[in-house]
Amino acid sequence: MISYLTSADMSIIAFIGVIFAFALTCIAIAKLNKFLPKDLGRQFAVDGKLSAGKPRGAGIIFIFTFVISAVLFSQINAEIAIYLVLIVIEMLTGYFDDAAEKPWGEYLKGALDFAVAIVVAVVYLHFNSSTITFAIFGGSVNIPPVVFGILTVILVWVSINVTNCSDGVDGLSGTLTIITIMTFFVLDSVLKIADSFNYCILLFAVCLLGYLWYNATPSKLLMGDAGSRAMGIFIAICALKSQSPFIYILAGLVLIIDGGLGLVKVSLLRFLKIHILKNTTTPIHDHVRKKLGWSNAQVVFRFAIIQIVVSLATVYLAMI
Repeated sequence: MISYLTSADMSIIAFIGVIFAFALTCIAIAKLNKFLPKDLGRQFAVDGKLSAGKPRGAGIIFIFTFVISAVLFSQINAEIAIYLVLIVIEMLTGYFDDAAEKPWGEYLKGALDFAVAIVVAVVYLHFNSSTITFAIFGGSVNIPPVVFGILTVILVWVSINVTNCSDGVDGLSGTLTIITIMTFFVLDSVLKIADSFNYCILLFAVCLLGYLWYNATPSKLLMGDAGSRAMGIFIAICALKSQSPFIYILAGLVLIIDGGLGLVKVSLLRFLKIHILKNTTTPIHDHVRKKLGWSNAQVVFRFAIIQIVVSLATVYLAMI
């Protein structure tokens, strides 16, 4: 934005930017969804075959509309510009997997996520300090940069993969992501963290809402890995820019439990031959549908309600 604009002018531009991002996402999805690859139906997911034939990989549309909106209406600096590039890279790795006749292997995707996570850590440490604030308990601590970098790589990798694993019910991962990133947006305001990245959170949220317009049960298209992996890295960046990255555990609690338990279960069985949660279907959204008989709408609403309650409690604790 141009520096000579008044605060009132910038507020009006920001308002227009939010409306623009939502409208552009809706229009782009309506016009471009026919060019997306078609879903083949997930073999082992509950009701996975019902998704067969739907356009898949819509993440490429709402992520590009987000980036366009951010460039046009945000105060982009070098750090944010690099983050936007990394978000697009993560989205493209997911999209090429969505479009591939033979899905990419887990190890290849994990390695790519690891590489992106390292770049995020290096970029963040270059532009920011390694001080962590404890938003709930108060106080802060300066962590050695190497240790902070390692923790950041873990945060980014985990966020990408638990968010990806939570994508399996119409509207679920998108709804939870909106709640999670808006939790960080509110916390930034409560903690008086003035950063131009905050506005990017609003733009990302409304682009996701534009996507959810078409993804609400019964969905007309799917975000695919192109969307879920990009959402995961964006959530991690939100946590880092809040200067209280451990808040991610609460702000993204339902995503972590839903997608994370499956990662832990598979990893322990594959590498250590330890079988846990034998009677639990993972991701948890499949468990509640298969074992408890929840409908897709009930899963989305109930998981969202749980995360909203946790997020509200987290914001309140940060305020007192």
